[in-house]
Amino acid sequence: MPRYVAFLRAINVGGRTVTMDRLREVFRSLGLADVETFIASGNVLFRTRARSGAGLEARIEAALERALGYEVATFLRTVDEVVAVAEATPFPPAAVAAAAGLNVGFLPRPLDRAEVKRVLEFRTPIDEFQIIGREVYWLCLTNQHESKFSNAVFERALRIRATFRGINTVRRLAARVGPAGELD
Repeated sequence: MPRYVAFLRAINVGGRTVTMDRLREVFRSLGLADVETFIASGNVLFRTRARSGAGLEARIEAALERALGYEVATFLRTVDEVVAVAEATPFPPAAVAAAAGLNVGFLPRPLDRAEVKRVLEFRTPIDEFQIIGREVYWLCLTNQHESKFSNAVFERALRIRATFRGINTVRRLAARVGPAGELD
């Protein structure tokens, strides 16, 4: 059975607290196997026989909304996709080393040309962006609170849902589920 990672938006932020036990319970109620959570920010690992990522995302979102009482955008990636995101080098290593943070935005689909152009308009002296596939990489040279960019700004401007994770979280997750860390 293929292994997936669900990146969830709106878990344990904004006063909405969800226990990881509850999150695992919702995923198991959908018949998903080997359900695990990874840190308390909405990262869920699981196995499924389902072959349609979009259909599965919709089922997970509906179950989470029923269980939690609010919408939880869900972005599924295969283990190989998570490893590829973690290994991507959208910026020169020296720029990453000098920055305060590198974040990855997970999207439901690749951006079209107009959307890519809009993302690149968010560039400032402290914010740089690259788009690879269904991910937006955001390099912030200073502390993020000094930036005018955020997930909410992104979603309002592009009218597309997203959830962002720090690259260290993505890399730790990839190490856990990648070829050497694959749990069979």
